[in-house]
Amino acid sequence: MPYTPSGFFCDRLIRERERRDGEGSLNKPLRFNGQDFNILRQEYLQRKNLFEDDSFPATVESLGFKELGHKSNKVKNIVWKRPKEICENPQFIVGGASRTDICQGDLGDCWLLAAIACLTLNEKLLYRVVPQEQSFSEGYAGIFHFQFWRYGDWVDVVIDDRIPTFNNQLVFTKSAERNEFWSALLEKAYAKLHGSYEALKGGNTTEAMEDFTGGVTEFYEMKEAPKELYKIMKKALERGSLMGCSIDSLVPARFETRTVTGLVKGHAYSVTAVEECKPSQHKDSKVRLVRLRNPWGQVEWNGPWSDNSKEWATLSKAEKEKLQHQSAEDGEFWMSFEDFKKNYTKIEICNLTPDALEDDKIHKWTVSVNEGRWVRGCSAGGCRNYPDTFWTNPQYRLRLLEEDDDPEDNEVGCTFVVALMQKNRRKERKMGANLFTIGFAIYEVPKEMHGNKQHMQKDFFLFNSSKARCKSYINLREVTQRFRLSPGEYVIVPSTYEPHQEGEFILRVFSEKKNTSEEIENRIEADHPVPAPASAGEESEEDQQFRTIFQEIAGDVSTGRTELLLSDMEITANELKNVLNRVITKHKDLNTEGFSLESCRSMIALMDMDGTGRLNLQEFRHLWNKIKQWQGIFKHYNADQSGSINSYEMRNAVNDAGFRLNNQLYDIITMRYANENMNIDFDSFISCLVRLEAMFRAFQAFDQDGDGTIRLSVLEWLQLTMYA
Repeated sequence: MPYTPSGFFCDRLIRERERRDGEGSLNKPLRFNGQDFNILRQEYLQRKNLFEDDSFPATVESLGFKELGHKSNKVKNIVWKRPKEICENPQFIVGGASRTDICQGDLGDCWLLAAIACLTLNEKLLYRVVPQEQSFSEGYAGIFHFQFWRYGDWVDVVIDDRIPTFNNQLVFTKSAERNEFWSALLEKAYAKLHGSYEALKGGNTTEAMEDFTGGVTEFYEMKEAPKELYKIMKKALERGSLMGCSIDSLVPARFETRTVTGLVKGHAYSVTAVEECKPSQHKDSKVRLVRLRNPWGQVEWNGPWSDNSKEWATLSKAEKEKLQHQSAEDGEFWMSFEDFKKNYTKIEICNLTPDALEDDKIHKWTVSVNEGRWVRGCSAGGCRNYPDTFWTNPQYRLRLLEEDDDPEDNEVGCTFVVALMQKNRRKERKMGANLFTIGFAIYEVPKEMHGNKQHMQKDFFLFNSSKARCKSYINLREVTQRFRLSPGEYVIVPSTYEPHQEGEFILRVFSEKKNTSEEIENRIEADHPVPAPASAGEESEEDQQFRTIFQEIAGDVSTGRTELLLSDMEITANELKNVLNRVITKHKDLNTEGFSLESCRSMIALMDMDGTGRLNLQEFRHLWNKIKQWQGIFKHYNADQSGSINSYEMRNAVNDAGFRLNNQLYDIITMRYANENMNIDFDSFISCLVRLEAMFRAFQAFDQDGDGTIRLSVLEWLQLTMYA
């Protein structure tokens, strides 16, 4: 759902301020829903009550909205119970968290469970997501907490320990140990983060991997995998990267169906190890093996190197111990690397960012993160197929400063990964939201424009082809791709495939060497916020007409004291409306119903220098000169004489009027002044420019030292905004 300007932009300002204060960092995570785990636990311990989470209650609303909603038969017999009501001696973690603690229940979230299984391979990562100081004995108050990375911030999510059950069995994720509950509670916290359990149905392992680490994921299609894939996988696991894989199903109805080899199509697996062994019959060569895990906790590969296959007899006891070989129906199995490539169609590797492993000496990413949004009618321009609007998308300037230390194939350049992630679409599923089809293009900035932070205009994209771009636009939460380009300046343009699709996103750029990326934000300024003096010389016929109308409306000229009255007479907002509309109606090409009373009140506020709430003839003449100037701009962009201008063209019209704004302000203008068809009529156009001029002028009056910052009291703020 779209935010209102006040809601979204106030929230954004608050988030930016929190970041400056260190909020959202790994050591100071944001409190989800404002809930503080330590304060709440202490409060309920003192009260000797068990915590009940009102923000994620034990009701159908927390289960889901469609298949697990009120009308579903599936939820009728579900009972929410605490672990102490389910079994004796419940434990948070039994004998250390491991891959076998995760068994899928009646929810299609194998993608999440595969990521959790990967997470257990690295204790440091695991216990950052799953804080260890929790138990069902000491300090127990029915409250637990977990930490996730969410769109650039770390958040701490508090839950109570009431879990959905059926016949006293957990409905969703469970552990192989009946009295172990960390994985079930982690799943509940993740469901709360996204609004319900049902919101977790169907997904991509990379999504959860990134939410556990803040990392960035790269995809490899097996048929297009690089020759050194084994080395890439081996190195990735050594660095602590999380890895998942799957077998695509060409027929959707056959998703999660078991094949004769024991593998399941349309199902997410974890890659938990990559090793080499030396069977006795292979004297001079080694066999490459891959260990995988099915989140179901059962159903395994039955081909070569499966649990009870003959190949294991060719290994020494030491080799078997090194590979931790076990013959158990636990969902985990080995297979040769060649069979792995033949059977699986896709592999996903989540590379960790610097804060994920602080002591990781092997691999460090330089990361820059930018938040943005596409606003319908303003900055939701669609892909390059829509040249009239593509240029209005948010733009980010990328500076590649250092070449790689060890270029592959003797190619010089800077290697980097671009990751474009759309926000909140899973959480908004219950309101009908689906993932947008998203992607990005990268353009080289001409040397003469280096350092120029102006938004690239339409002509630039008409006459310049992209230097690089994502392989395809796709409806995933995140689109990522690795590139190598020469040092220099570039512009990244993220977009949805179709124009007019509104949503938020974050754009991250990762590189092993130094780079910087930032949103291209025009410097906010106005060419002429101070009113120009009235022009001398002969009056035009239109000026004479206005003088006559002004006299008729503003005063009684029957006394014969015309000159005295003209200097003293003033008109109200209602009278101004009559004056303007009598003249505007003569301009048939504007196709306008005239100015509203509210618009005229804003005009008086702009030109009223003496604070009377009225305009004298001189103030009125200043105003009319401005309106005539703005009218010319409007006519230029109203080339089809429809009587309105397209909201995407509004930024050019505003620029022509002498105002330099940034994307956030253009977004606000569109939401404030465009109609449902994303068009802006003449009245709204003039009202917008009047407001801009008034606010620039007021700011300059308060900015006495010219440093671009002002401080206002509540009274001054309200006086300024209420009268503008």
